[in-house]
Amino acid sequence: MALLTILLTGGAGFIGSNLVHHLLEKDDITVVNLDKLTYAGNLESLKDVMDSGRHVFVQGDIGDRELVKSLLAKYRPSAVMHLAAESHVDRSIDGPGQFIQTNVVGTFELLEAVREYWNHLDGDEREIFRFLHISTDEVYGSLGVEGFFTEESRYRPNSPYSASKAASDHLARAYYHTYGLPTIITNCSNNYGPRQFSEKLIPLMILNALEGKQLPVYGTGQNIRDWLYVGDHCRALFTVLKKGRPGEVYNIGGNNEKTNLEVVQTICSILDEINPRIDKKSYQEQINFVKDRPGHDLRYAINAGKITSELGWKPSEDFDSGLSKTIQWYLDNTDWCKHVQDSSYQRQRLGLGTE
Repeated sequence: MALLTILLTGGAGFIGSNLVHHLLEKDDITVVNLDKLTYAGNLESLKDVMDSGRHVFVQGDIGDRELVKSLLAKYRPSAVMHLAAESHVDRSIDGPGQFIQTNVVGTFELLEAVREYWNHLDGDEREIFRFLHISTDEVYGSLGVEGFFTEESRYRPNSPYSASKAASDHLARAYYHTYGLPTIITNCSNNYGPRQFSEKLIPLMILNALEGKQLPVYGTGQNIRDWLYVGDHCRALFTVLKKGRPGEVYNIGGNNEKTNLEVVQTICSILDEINPRIDKKSYQEQINFVKDRPGHDLRYAINAGKITSELGWKPSEDFDSGLSKTIQWYLDNTDWCKHVQDSSYQRQRLGLGTE
């Protein structure tokens, strides 16, 4: 069986580390994992595969073109799966510069290195090569109470984060149309699941609840997101890599629209059942409404009909089953939570836009 080598960027982060595990479940894949190990990337998420003969970890920056070129020359991958990015909206409000540097400039440097590599491939190697650019539904802006994002939706990013991802999407598209580089773009809805850094809503609420802290809900809690279990996302990404057409965009959603308040209340209800408070009161008593995020998009929802009809993928987890698995994972992996907690972030409020 031929061995497929994939250069994966950002493989020590949340989605990236889950994708590494998903890919290594297949006997014919080797993963070269390039990650800068910023605050949200941690080798603790990869400790069970670090000694695998089919996983090569390299600490480095996607913006280091010479490093990327050396990895391409040494390992000769058949695909690049590009996940490396600064990804938290609140952090982008406080410090947009790093988002532009990593998500825009870094993606440009990566594309340039990959274009040079691809131009020197011949025959089947050139034909089968793919560059998969993983992005977000936030590039489309905010929906009203009805409708869904599709692959044809107009880009209307409203935060420095989403603007930087929109720019990187446009670069990936341009490199296909200008240079012929076989790029494919995916835009996903909000991911949740194991190994997610605690600045994001679901792990933040789980860990705060367990420690008896307040559960901060922005505004009235009525902002709506479409939630996608990370395991389903990983399956979708590999499906797109195998079957997707170069130059195309595929939207990946979980068909699970929930208000932020519903998400927090569901977390509380599950914890009430499987890990009740000592005083027997509901975790919902810890909910605290706080000042809303500046420019907070009202609603995201994805129509994933294209990837379902063309490539045969659909999510296997509904929100309740995926959230139960997620909460249980955090309960079972308290050491992971302690080890990845960055000293500069103790789950304090970010993104007030006052800096």
